[in-house]
Amino acid sequence: MTGGSRGIGAATALRLAREGADVAVGYVNGKEAAEDVVRAVEALGRRAVAVRADVADADDAAGAVATAAEALGGLDVLVNNAGVGVLGPLETLSLADVDRVLAVNVRGVFLASQAAAARMTEGGRIITIGSCMAQRVPGPGGTLYAMSKAALAGLTKALARELGGRGITANLVLPGPTDTDMNPADGPFAPGQAAMTALGRFGTADEVASTVTYLAGATYVTGAEFAVDGGHAA
Repeated sequence: MTGGSRGIGAATALRLAREGADVAVGYVNGKEAAEDVVRAVEALGRRAVAVRADVADADDAAGAVATAAEALGGLDVLVNNAGVGVLGPLETLSLADVDRVLAVNVRGVFLASQAAAARMTEGGRIITIGSCMAQRVPGPGGTLYAMSKAALAGLTKALARELGGRGITANLVLPGPTDTDMNPADGPFAPGQAAMTALGRFGTADEVASTVTYLAGATYVTGAEFAVDGGHAA
């Protein structure tokens, strides 16, 4: 799993472990947090390993997949969760902003999926975490982030067609406002975000993780998008 040291990634690692999976926790800067997740997974009786990698780098992405597969004895499920967000008025976004967001949010997902698919056997799963902003952009300032997340819909459908003959599925999860360190439910912008959902609240990381866990076991679902957004796109 990329981006597994906190938030949705950490919650997903624990959910998968409870369902009997061994887990590789990918991280870039949060080594201590990743090791905490590893210990929590091991406390559930499953094997786990922390793997440092910047998935936007081709060598890092391939190396992380190889390390995870070798440490855990194979690779059945890839969860693409690593992502960055740069929000702001269109005229303030720099070329460096564009390059970094697309490198992590799009190139990184492609590279990790490519590396994982090469190692997966029949019945593998590729599950990517996108964003509700791929379906509905509620206000200004989201051009770059929304563009990067919308690209994942095409990538997911293409992966489903490319890999379906091998029994490998590819699906996309679209979280809405979710209570994490990056976007806390008690943060200064939270009331407006919550008001945009039909349920009037933030989701939890575990609510998103439950959908990922379902897709990890689903055998006849591929090329699909799952909104876990409290009705943000309703």
